[in-house]
Amino acid sequence: MGSGHYWWGGGWGMFPLMMPFFMIVIVVAVLYLLFGRRGGQGPESAMDILKKRYAKGEITKEEFEQIKKDLLS
Repeated sequence: MGSGHYWWGGGWGMFPLMMPFFMIVIVVAVLYLLFGRRGGQGPESAMDILKKRYAKGEITKEEFEQIKKDLLS
């Protein structure tokens, strides 16, 4: 075995070329864990919040209708 064995032998020859690929995979995985679990939804709209408040019983039907009217106008 020649001196080149230490540089290219043992399957380590592709390691420097694969390192950027693995770094990209790690970054994408971290970003998914931080931001991807919301299902791609943005912030809740005012109407969504209003519907949730009504469903929880925090506001009455009359209050719901009045706020809905205000939001849609």
